[in-house]
Amino acid sequence: MRSFLLVTAFLLSLVASLGAQARPPQIIIDVARFRNLNKVEKGAEVEVYVTVPTQSLTYRQRAPKAFQSAATVTLEILKADGKPAYREVITLKPPVLTDTTIAIKNPQSFLKRVMLPDGKYTLRGTVKDQYRSTGGETTVEKPLVLEEPKGPFLTDVVLLAKPAVRSGGDDNFARGGYRLTRAPGNAYARGAENVFFYTELLNAPAGQPLRVHYHLTTPDGSAADADATLTPQSGRPTTVVGQLPMGPLPEGPFTLFIEVYGGPGGKTLLTGHRAVGQRNPNEYAPDGAAVPR
Repeated sequence: MRSFLLVTAFLLSLVASLGAQARPPQIIIDVARFRNLNKVEKGAEVEVYVTVPTQSLTYRQRAPKAFQSAATVTLEILKADGKPAYREVITLKPPVLTDTTIAIKNPQSFLKRVMLPDGKYTLRGTVKDQYRSTGGETTVEKPLVLEEPKGPFLTDVVLLAKPAVRSGGDDNFARGGYRLTRAPGNAYARGAENVFFYTELLNAPAGQPLRVHYHLTTPDGSAADADATLTPQSGRPTTVVGQLPMGPLPEGPFTLFIEVYGGPGGKTLLTGHRAVGQRNPNEYAPDGAAVPR
């Protein structure tokens, strides 16, 4: 009987492993547009955050009890006429595993910043499983429009897996004096209790206190709200960071609205922006959640 149970367990793990390998590799691309502050070459600074879940990659045995996957990601930004504005190939080699039946394999992520003139583009990302000869490639495309709005405006809202932390560092994960940990695909999974966010306010009247209103809502009408104040500085973006509790929100999609008000009593809407996310409390997210209590 014990031998039968061991064989059954082995077959189930083998089927699960083969099923994962049968799926094409996945690629998640998050894009955030900020303004290039260079007065000579006006345009946008585009942040492309790429995540490759390693669950669907093929693991090859490199040594006894040593298995590893490998993939390449080709990032391209094409102009409206189809000519390339940017292209780069990145090789990913996730950490070695001692057992491929492990259900949790951490995703691999990286971030690129690209300076581009205003205009219309197409962002294309292709992931290729290096250890699979057929069905091992997936391509995702997204339209990309770069333009500077008139008057005060908020840049794209970046949803974060963790609170923005003050940092004096100067690397791809630092912005506006903060270190940002992005939530891949704007998804919040098991253990996530708050939505964290970051954006930048530009062209607002300097030195004038403004009211910022945050509104988190879902299709069924569940909501959470908060207010804050900020005073824009002259000649530089004003960072807007914060968090809202997810307690009242059900599973599924949600929308975060950020609105900036000025004028007498802070009642005149100056600008606003939104970000759409997803709450999946039954799924595992290595980058996005604390251990449930």
